[in-house]
Amino acid sequence: MSQPPLSAEPDLSTVDLRTETVRTERLALRPHRAGDADAVFAACQDRETLIWLPALPSPYTRADAADWVTRLAPGERADGLGMPVAIEAAGQLVGSAGVHLRPGRLGPEIGWWTAPQARRRGYAAEAAHALAAWALRLGAARVHAFVDVDNTASAAVARRAGFTEEGRVRAALQRRDGSWADALLFSRLPGD
Repeated sequence: MSQPPLSAEPDLSTVDLRTETVRTERLALRPHRAGDADAVFAACQDRETLIWLPALPSPYTRADAADWVTRLAPGERADGLGMPVAIEAAGQLVGSAGVHLRPGRLGPEIGWWTAPQARRRGYAAEAAHALAAWALRLGAARVHAFVDVDNTASAAVARRAGFTEEGRVRAALQRRDGSWADALLFSRLPGD
């Protein structure tokens, strides 16, 4: 199969984002389903998760989780804005990740979080690596990830997923308290 020409964004003409699943040796990166709501709710009660994902409502309710898995995540896929995925290992939801398909010169953005009980097992790095490879295989010239400079665990995930640290972007991420934090910009290119 020939590679599509490189552009800032992947060529999705042959992909049905509503159902697309990416598989690795240990993981299924699949669309969220209604049955994921309890696991998403439980994971989003974690203080660390709430610190690094300031867009999450706080408190995070069961209704928020149900809305994410049944309306928001599927809607993002259906509208072609991204491919949010449930990270499933051995039949259990262990986190969430995604390819955000917003136009721009940095290409698709890769993001991830893992449930507290699933951390330090390599799931986030495996998922981020696989999603980056998926977008690059579809012709994206590059993919990127922004990581809060204080989030050393996510910076380590990016490195393990094959991303290269490009530099520091000042005041790029808004925190829950409304302040702005510097971010580390990571990227992967087709040859990485």
